[in-house]
Amino acid sequence: MIFSSPDPACDPYFAVALLRLQKTSYALEADLIGDDRIPPLQEDEVDLTAWRGRWLMAWDGVDLAGAIAWWEAGDRVEIEKVMVNPGLLRRGIASALLGEVLDRASGREVVVATGRANAPAVSLYAKHGFSVDRDEEVPPGIWITRLRYPSGG
Repeated sequence: MIFSSPDPACDPYFAVALLRLQKTSYALEADLIGDDRIPPLQEDEVDLTAWRGRWLMAWDGVDLAGAIAWWEAGDRVEIEKVMVNPGLLRRGIASALLGEVLDRASGREVVVATGRANAPAVSLYAKHGFSVDRDEEVPPGIWITRLRYPSGG
């Protein structure tokens, strides 16, 4: 697996590939939670390229295997998206991407949210030392679980 940090706003071909990965990856979460109104499924190429956080991609040869997106704000890192090519699940891609972000957080607090019914994602975060902060209904009918990785941890 090779990591890179391209900017989707600078490469239209890459932006299309990333959006395709996002749609297929989050379609699985939508199935798990029973609702397709989750924000990553509503985004288009313009929304994706307008987002100005940081990206890390995982490549399997020339194929985009997974990606993670996050914000850094002082003493806090907020993971915005984690996605893996559905054909490459259970190969440690999400775990490797998450581990890279935790390393780059350099002891800062890291927060993330996922669908409450997305047991594989909740399990992934727990395996990496995250603890559940709270459940929240956003928008009505969609429940998410907010998780926190302790600063200094």
